[in-house]
Formats: sequence, C-alpha cells, structure tokens
Amino acid sequence: MNGVERTDVLVIGSGFGGAIPAYHLAAGGADVVVLERGPWLESSEYEHDFKLGSSYTRIFDFTVGDGMSVLGGNCVGGGSVVYFAAMPRAPRFVFERRGSIKRRMWPAAISRDTLDPWYDRVAESISITQQGWEDVSYSGGLWAAACRHAGRTANPVPAAVDTAACVNCNWMMAGCRFDAKQSLLANYLPAAIAHGAEVRPLHEVQSISRTSDGSYRVTYKIVHGEDYRLTEGEGTIEAKVVVLAAGAAATPVILQRSEGDLGTMPHAVGRYFSGNGERLNTAVLNEERVREVLGLERGDGLAYAANQIGKGPTVANWDRLDGSLPEYTRYSLEQLYFPPGLGTILALAGGPDPTWFGLRKKEMLERWRSWLIIFQMIEDDNEGVFGPPPARGNADRVSQQMLGVGRLSYKPTANTSAAWAMADAECKEILERDGLATVTPWTNDLVGAYTVHPLSSCRIGDDPYTSALDDGHELRGHPGIFVTDGSAVPGALTVNPAMTISALAERAVPGIVRAARERGVEVSYGAPAPDGSTAGRRATAPLAAAALRG
Repeated sequence: MNGVERTDVLVIGSGFGGAIPAYHLAAGGADVVVLERGPWLESSEYEHDFKLGSSYTRIFDFTVGDGMSVLGGNCVGGGSVVYFAAMPRAPRFVFERRGSIKRRMWPAAISRDTLDPWYDRVAESISITQQGWEDVSYSGGLWAAACRHAGRTANPVPAAVDTAACVNCNWMMAGCRFDAKQSLLANYLPAAIAHGAEVRPLHEVQSISRTSDGSYRVTYKIVHGEDYRLTEGEGTIEAKVVVLAAGAAATPVILQRSEGDLGTMPHAVGRYFSGNGERLNTAVLNEERVREVLGLERGDGLAYAANQIGKGPTVANWDRLDGSLPEYTRYSLEQLYFPPGLGTILALAGGPDPTWFGLRKKEMLERWRSWLIIFQMIEDDNEGVFGPPPARGNADRVSQQMLGVGRLSYKPTANTSAAWAMADAECKEILERDGLATVTPWTNDLVGAYTVHPLSSCRIGDDPYTSALDDGHELRGHPGIFVTDGSAVPGALTVNPAMTISALAERAVPGIVRAARERGVEVSYGAPAPDGSTAGRRATAPLAAAALRG
C-alpha cells in the first residue's frame, strides 16, 4: 500500500471521543475515515469464556506502566464495548477543582451549567436508564443496605443498558452479545457509517506529519487479526483535519512520536495523567451476619459466583460528593464485581499483617463467591507522566493479545494517598460494622495503581503550560488537530467518566466544523441525534452557533 489516500477528516479511534465527531462530521457532508487499532466484532462474536483469542482478550488493551496499569477497549466502539455502562454526570464541584496546579484546572468557559446542554445531547443519543431499586442486583442491594445501616445514603446508578433486553448473563465487560448494553455500535457509529463514514479496524496509527499545503499526513500499520505483535502492511492517509481519540494511554504517545515531524508539542502532552483516582477494596462477606444484620440472603441465586468477568455497578454511595467539603476528601464508592482471576493477583488477605500469599490468602480465595468489590473514585493529583514512546503503538506487546508494557510513570502524591486512605477507611467502616465483612484494599505496593478510566494526558485548559489543548480541544500550536477522548478531561471526576467524555466531544464538534471549513472542507453542523431526535439539537443551537463563529 504505497499510495497516499486523502480525506477531509481523519478520526483516530472509535470510542466515545471518536464516534461522536465522526457522526456529526459525516452527517454534515465531510468525507470521514476512522482508523481503529482493534478488531470489529459482531454481537454474536462476544464469547463467554476465558480462552486466548476470544472476545475477552481480543477487545481489551492492558498496558502495564511504572506505578500505573491501564485497562481499556481495543475494538471498534472502543471503551463503550467493554465498559460497565455507568453514565453519571460529573458533580458541580469537579469543574472548580484546582488540583496540583493550585488554580482552576478547567477552562473558564466550561462549568456544570454550560456542559449540561451537551450532557442532554448525549442522553438523547445514547439510551440511558436511571435504574430503580427493582433493577438493582443483589450485590447492589446489599451495598445499599450496608450503607443505610452505617448511616450513609446510596442510590442506583444511571446506566446505558436496556434493562428489558438484559438477560443478566454477567459477562458485561466482554461485550454484550444480547445488544442490551448501549455501546457506540448501537447509535453513533452506525449513524456515521450511514452518512458515508468509513471505519477501518486493525489500523494502528503511528505518527502525524504536516504536508506542504498545511494538511496532515498520518501513517499507520495494519495489525494482524490474531497476534497483535505482528503487522500485515502499512499505509498513509492525508487529511485536512485530524481528530485524535485513541484513548488517554495512546493519544499522547502518538503526539510524542510525531514531534520530530510536527514540531514542538505543548508541554502538557503526556503529562498530568489521571487514573480518575481509582482503587478497589475487596470485602469478604459473612453471609450469616448479612442475614442477621441486614435481613438479606442470596436465596437460590448465585449473586457473585455467576458474575464471571463482571456485572456492572447498580448502586453507588454518594455521601462524599459534597462540594462544600475540602478538595481531596470527596469521592464516590460503587459496588461491582471482578473475577477471581484478577482477584487472585490483586486482592490482599486481611488480618494484622495483610498478605498476598499464605494460608489467609488461600482461605480468602476459597470464599470468592462471597466477595463484594467496592470501586472508589477519589480526587487525585494528576501525577502520571509518559516517557519516550515505544517503537510502535502505545506499548511493547509482550503477548499475542491484550498485554503490553507502556511508558507511563505514576508516583502518588501525599494528597492522592491520603484520599485513597480516607476512602479505604470508609469502606471498612461501612462493611465491617457489626461483622458484615472483612475488607482489604487492593494495594498499590506490588503492581502499582490500576485504572479503567484513564484521563488528562492531553487536557483542555486556559493555561498554555498546564494544558495541551485550548477550550475548543484544538492542539496548541497545531491548528486542525483536535483531541476529543479522555485525554482532554482536565482531572479526576469522582464518578465514571464516559458521560463527561461524550458531552465534551459533543461540545467540541462545532469548533471542529468551523476549523474544517477554514481548511476548505464543505461541511455543516446541525445533525439530529443518531435516531433522528432533535430536542437536544435545539437546546444546544445557540452554543453551537457561537462556536461556529469562533
């Protein structure tokens, strides 16, 4: 493939940050090509097993760094295929956070009030269910009951799941073969394709350079469909506008590798990475005390054992999302489930001397059917920094699929460590009250921190030194390059970030359309939601008009 192709807009990545601009730009008349590193699987291909080469390993990207490991999606649809579908909006105080830079991280133009119309656009495009107590799993109900018993409040989580179609197979993280989870394969991506966008799976972008006419040249390699360490060709495509949405663990790596050709990158590219402050606690429940104290029992169901690789969260504790509290003391606690495979590696056995090994660990593992995992999201200090990029992709692949060694370094500050300790203590206070469970954190000491929601490695902001992007998501010093994935989010959100990433991507589109027009692309803005709904479009029309004017 030696020829150079050309298109109006090239989108790198097909997750929330890529699918949303791809749809709007294609619907507006632009020629759009989407390059996705991972495979394109049909619903019937999402397998319920742990075999190498199944959907379980093919559609994930697990990158091990120094002090931080990142689990993300690696497929058409990106993280929307493998996420737990929790879609809360960020609390109001998040937008006023100061963080490690000691001044407001978010651009002045963005607040909860100004982002709400864009949240509404997402809610019109992705079917989100505000779960009721009748939708809550046993484990979610148990968490809610424990919170109430400890004087806390807990509520069901809004989720992009059609509860009527969900069969509770409990393989949610491996992709939904029943089309109950509202991934991007159910809305934005098919709508983009219907408007002429071309989506190319197994295309891994390597670098970006500038052409003589001011466009951009993007080079890629074609990844082998089974062994991701191998490639089967390469190519080049030129575009007038590039939208980077490869994920917060890959987008900065592409830009770093491109610096020799593009010129100096903003200081913040590859810095200020946040793992959304995530950490896990393992509670081993005393089923007898649960019955006696909370009046709950599993009955004939296998509330935990059946959840092979994860049942999405149905209930979260919101008591610590109070904007009047000091920064680094606010967090949310969600109930979820992780499989014994991961638990075997990460879970500590409790006691006076917590341990990874030995008799207490063996006894703990034998009781895995009574585990409850609590997922905490605190306010961290954006400590992550990316080192020099690897020769190819975002990591050195060390296995046929899924596993790679990246260049991310993460050393928690005292602020982050104290916030984790506070959330850990609250988990213990809630679940160990009256002997309900024994709780231990998944410590960072052996394998470092772990996140499924990487953020902030190319963030938006008003300060050119601490933000790689302006408030319109355009890369500073490189007009026509935009970043719209989790990289752009300035910091930890204390809740699941998919809804906020999506709202920011929706908000960025009018500015991208304006830039495309300035670069000679005939494109309009104003498409309805993917299903044709227009209420959200009407609500954001004044905001879009301002962005289109610049």
